[in-house]
This record gives sequence, structure tokens and C-alpha cells, in this order.
Amino acid sequence: MWILRATIGRRPRILRLPPGAGRTLGRSTTADFVIDNALISRVHCRLTATEQQLVIEDLRSTNGTFVNEARIRLATLEAGDRVRVGQVELSVSREQPRTAE
Repeated sequence: MWILRATIGRRPRILRLPPGAGRTLGRSTTADFVIDNALISRVHCRLTATEQQLVIEDLRSTNGTFVNEARIRLATLEAGDRVRVGQVELSVSREQPRTAE
């Protein structure tokens, strides 16, 4: 499971993406993950998770999507990366699946 964490105002936000999930992020209620920030486009970017990787794609947003401060159109994320959309920064981590003993 991929996890993105941010603090928006004083409120922590946690976005979880299980393998096989594809989710959009934006300020519109049509986005899967809604973040109300004027610098975020209505549907800003798409996150696609597999067991091994998390891919982020900018959806022609006005202010861009940044990974580790580099503007991207498409990028593969790793645990420890930082994603910035508008004024919101999200940290990427990965929760390893539990194995049966």
C-alpha cells in the first residue's frame, strides 16, 4: 500500500493507494482526493499504484506538479519522495504487506 501524507492547515491528511488503484487529486469534488487550495487545479494529477511502483501524472494543471522540487509531467515515485501540488507538499511512503508466518 502506498501512502501520501500532508498537513493542510492544522489538519493531517493521509491518502492511501492499494495496488491496482488509480486516483485523481484536485480541488473539485469530481477528484478522488479533494484538496481545497486555490493553486491546485480542479483535477490536478493522477496517481496509479501497482505492487512495485507508484506513478504520478500531471493532468495539464495550471501550476504544475513537482516531485522533489522538479516539475514533472510523468514520474515514478519512491518512498521518501516529496510531491508538491499548489502549496501542499505530500510525503510518499510505502506500507509493506504483512506476510503469514
